[in-house]
Amino acid sequence: MTQDHTTGPAATPETPAPWRPSRTVAVVLAGGTGTRLGLGIPKQLLKIAGKPIIEHTLAVFEAAPEIDEIIVLMAEGHVPDAQQIVDKAGFRKVSKVISGGDTRNATTRIALDAIGEGDVNILFHDAVRPLLSGRIVRECVNALWTYSAVDVAIPSADTIIQVDENDCITDIPVRSTLRRGQTPQAFRSGTIREAYRVAAGDPDFAATDDCGVVLRYLPGTPIKVIDGSDENIKVTHPVDVHLADKLFQLAAAQAPRLTDRGYTEELTGRTIVVFGGSYGIGHELTELARRYGAQVFPFSRSTTGTHVERAEDVEAALKTAFEATGRIDHVVVTAGVLEKGELAEMDQESMDRVLDVNFVGPVTIARQSLPYLQQTKGQLLLYTSSSYTRGRARYALYSATKAALVNLTQALSDEWAEFGVRVNCINPERTATPMRTKAFGEEPEHTLLAAETVAQSSLDVLISELTGQVIDVRRAPGELPGASVPAQASRAVSPAAAG
Repeated sequence: MTQDHTTGPAATPETPAPWRPSRTVAVVLAGGTGTRLGLGIPKQLLKIAGKPIIEHTLAVFEAAPEIDEIIVLMAEGHVPDAQQIVDKAGFRKVSKVISGGDTRNATTRIALDAIGEGDVNILFHDAVRPLLSGRIVRECVNALWTYSAVDVAIPSADTIIQVDENDCITDIPVRSTLRRGQTPQAFRSGTIREAYRVAAGDPDFAATDDCGVVLRYLPGTPIKVIDGSDENIKVTHPVDVHLADKLFQLAAAQAPRLTDRGYTEELTGRTIVVFGGSYGIGHELTELARRYGAQVFPFSRSTTGTHVERAEDVEAALKTAFEATGRIDHVVVTAGVLEKGELAEMDQESMDRVLDVNFVGPVTIARQSLPYLQQTKGQLLLYTSSSYTRGRARYALYSATKAALVNLTQALSDEWAEFGVRVNCINPERTATPMRTKAFGEEPEHTLLAAETVAQSSLDVLISELTGQVIDVRRAPGELPGASVPAQASRAVSPAAAG
């Protein structure tokens, strides 16, 4: 037997020919209707983290070097919606967007017909699993060199019970042998086609997934199981929407940080307007962005007499920056006030100040900024507090305005998506700023986040493609205010981060 170092060992009567697929196709199954979510649209069109779920899913396969082609099987009547998402996102690997069948198995048959004949790797994946990792895609494709069928699963953390028709336990399988199935499921095309050919002769054919078809109708065919991930959840129920949104926040906070040269390349020539740029986070962001070559225009009440709640002040500030540089790429709103006290005892002037600066101001800035940001496909960056997740006693209005900014972020990211304008919100942990010192007095340094760390994370968000996200910023262990910005450990997302 001769050895071909390019194609592997030559075939003999005793050994099958080496598997040489012509391409690898990802089939995105998007036939769901969203009935369990109580939606009027298919769940795969629901927006999470600023984009439709299916767009997140397609982006994973678009970015995966192992994938050559993508075919989308969409719920009937919504093919134009999916095609519009594909076109707008510029997904070059998507070759077809077609209607799926009435069942999962019928959809698979349609997909096999769309792929055509020939030896092909095929990955079937649920469109509503948007947090699929590139690692899983890679391991599925690699496993097909050895196995003709591959599944993805994770260990079961729960005891599984088997019941009878009266809901009485009949068996409790050993948990160590149980797995919870996910997708993608991957196959050599000949294997999955043959399984469905055999299944066509069974009048009682029924299967919940494609590996089940192979298992039942091609007995003896090994089905390799590779490790999935807890993040690879399927968005099926209302709670899944919230979980997926939080998981996207976590992924956003863990994005790799650039080198100094990378920041300079990204920011040189950009114009950033910072409202609230005289001290604290706004000042640190101004200095940091300038260091990397951006043209930054800070405005505040104390240095430029700019009141964010006054439309004429905001208009003048934006006009100043635009006339100086001919563009505005990013608008940052760090301006805010914190008035403590019982709501029933707070005077009208204090209440008006909190509402005007913390909410009316960002709304006013957003309205005035849109025409400029449309020209550059830029970003509006707002700031909240973890008190948005649960209002804090003795600063109820502050908490309420911070919750309003999160909703404003999510709403505007949807409204402005058609303009290519992104909107995000930073949620810093308790931060060492003059505003906080004024409200709470001196506090132990080790309990506070450095304003410079928040500024660095803010810069990362500004040069990212994120939109509609709330990004938490937390201290790295041992970090002190004013210390040099640590590596990625300083940023993580938790819905209950202290603030």
